[in-house]
Order: sequence, then C-alpha cells, then structure tokens
Amino acid sequence: MRTYRAIGLMSGTSMDGIDVAAIETDGETVSRFGPSALHPYAENEVALLRAAVDAAVGLTDRKQRPGVIGQAERMVTALHAGAVRGFLDAHGIDPASIDVIGFHGQTILHRPEARLTAQIGDGQALADETGIPVVYDLRAEDVAVGGQGAPLVPVYHRALVNMLDRPRPVAVLNIGGVANVTFIDGAGDPWACDTGPGNALIDDFMRARAGASRDENGGAGARGKVDDGAVARVLAHPFFALKPPKSLDRNAFREWVAEQAAVSEMKVEDGAATLTAITAATIAAVVPQLPKAPRTWIVCGGGASNPTLMRMLRERLSPASVEAADAVGWSADAIEAQAFAYLAVRSMRGLPITFPTTTGVAAPMTGGVLVEPRGRKVKKSF
Repeated sequence: MRTYRAIGLMSGTSMDGIDVAAIETDGETVSRFGPSALHPYAENEVALLRAAVDAAVGLTDRKQRPGVIGQAERMVTALHAGAVRGFLDAHGIDPASIDVIGFHGQTILHRPEARLTAQIGDGQALADETGIPVVYDLRAEDVAVGGQGAPLVPVYHRALVNMLDRPRPVAVLNIGGVANVTFIDGAGDPWACDTGPGNALIDDFMRARAGASRDENGGAGARGKVDDGAVARVLAHPFFALKPPKSLDRNAFREWVAEQAAVSEMKVEDGAATLTAITAATIAAVVPQLPKAPRTWIVCGGGASNPTLMRMLRERLSPASVEAADAVGWSADAIEAQAFAYLAVRSMRGLPITFPTTTGVAAPMTGGVLVEPRGRKVKKSF
C-alpha cells in the first residue's frame, strides 16, 4: 500500500494557535512521524475568533458567514496558509513532496442534536495558497446523517496504541478546550465520546480574573482549595448521565458552571483549583460508562502539561496508570494535528473516519472534501 506524506492542521477550542504536523502514513499505520510546530495566535486574532463563536449562536445554516464570521474565516484561512508556508520553509520541505493537507478549520458552533456543525476555514483558498491538495470539512457528513461529528481523532488513537506496549484496555484522553476519551481494547473499532469540559473553563476563568490566557503549569490551581460541593453540583448536569456517544460545544457548560460552582465569587486560586477538579471529576465520571475500566490512561492535548490536573486525574483514576503522551514517546501537543493528516489520507482512500462507537453514526463512514489547487498542475495519484 502506498505511503503518503501529509500535513495536518489543527486549531482547537482552546484557541491558542495553529498546530502543524507532518506524518507519513497509508491511512492505516504510521510509518514515520515528521516535525511539528505551533503557530500561536495574537491577542487580536483570538478576540476575532471569540467574536465569531459568539456570533455563531444564531446560525441556522452551517454555510452562513455573516459579518464577523466571514472576517474570521478569511483570517483563519490566511493564518493557516502562512503557518504551512512557514513550517515548510523552517524544515526545508519541498511543497511538491506533500501529498495532502488535512485542514480542520476552527469550530465556531457544534449542535449535533440539530444536525448542525460549523467549522470556518476555506479549504479551496488554502489549496490555492499553498499549491497542495486539501481535505477539509471532515465533520459535516457524519452530523448530516445523525452522528455526533465528534470526536474524530479516535481512529488515529487506535493506530498509535497498536504501536505501543501497554496493559489493555487503554484510554487515550485528549484534553483540549473540551475533553474526549478513546477506549481501545483489541483490534475492533475504537469507542469514544466527549467527557465534558477540558481546559476551556479554566482558560476563560484565568482570562477574566487574572488577565492570563491559561493557568500556567497549574500554578494557581495548585495553591487553591477545591470546593467539593461545587464539583458535585456540576456533576449533576444531565450530560454526565447520558450514555455515549455524546459530544459538546466548547461553551456548553459555561452558564451551568457559573450557576453551580459560582467560581466568580472565589479567590483566583480557589476558582482555578475548583475548575481543574471539575475537569478531572467529569473525566472520571465516564469510567462506569466504558465497556471496561481502563488499566492505562494516556493524556494528550494541553491538559497534559498541567501538573495539577494530572495529579487530580491520578487520584481519581487510580489504580489505573496515568501517563502524559510525551512519556510514551508521543507528542502530546502534536497528536491532533497528526490526526488530521492521518484522517486526510483515510478520506482520500475512502476509509472510515467515524464509527457507531465513536459518533453514534449508523455505520462506519468516511468524510471530508478533497480540493485541488486551481490553476496549478499537481502530480498526484490518490
């Protein structure tokens, strides 16, 4: 089977920047991990993205781009094109050697119960700007037929776990703005769902109360006292009783947590500690809903770099082992970008990227739209 050289692009719900990663894959196994990088967003760029998310609340058509949403899409596309060019230049990679770019775009709205999900980013314009074929819009088909459209990364997690010697079952936990888990036990389809808030609530709280983009190294949370009553009240939300598959919008718990935890009335340290405990507790709450209790947890995404969150997870998930992705030889920061490179190749090959056990879709299905650069010859055979 032919091996493809692919670049993946991911701009997550944490809105810290664009992750770029290269891998070589046939869409089933990974033969080589290439370099990776982060192209951070400036404050004014984050502000525009946040404004687009707020404006998207009123969308009824996923293709609508009114006002600030259209501005944000143009910015997202231009920044991703610049990130690709800078990445290729920095690593001396010939653009002609890249077979495809997997482009996630920026999620501004995710309401699968209404069969509505919207990711901004113009795939055709990105292909034109880079001269490389692009696969994008990877969630839409799943949501259109009643799936959750998320999480998308589990099939890549399975490929990684199959390369790893760890006690099974293995749970791969991705903590971005929203947290999601992939359960892997054997060679069958992966099993996955969103677990609840990840870093989003902590980040938003630190931005509002301390003028910081995040709780750096979990420092504020480590100094604070957890309000266990607030954690229990948040866990009473109906979402946590729902059986998987299930998925969330980034802001799904903002009002609920504000009401139940009242962190705005706490000292910064206590609020950070309580929100971190809420993330850990909601992750642990999914264990009874898994097919079996995992023996190994591998944590990736931004949450893996928060020692306070990792400590709380170890306490709540014991006796299972809890390791950061970097500790098992993976790149905690690059996994999602790598995944979209992998998904792009699977999409080109017509292989499934979502499954009944990950998004609730009726049958395994592929997804994504492949576009070629206009006006340029691309010598590819997919």
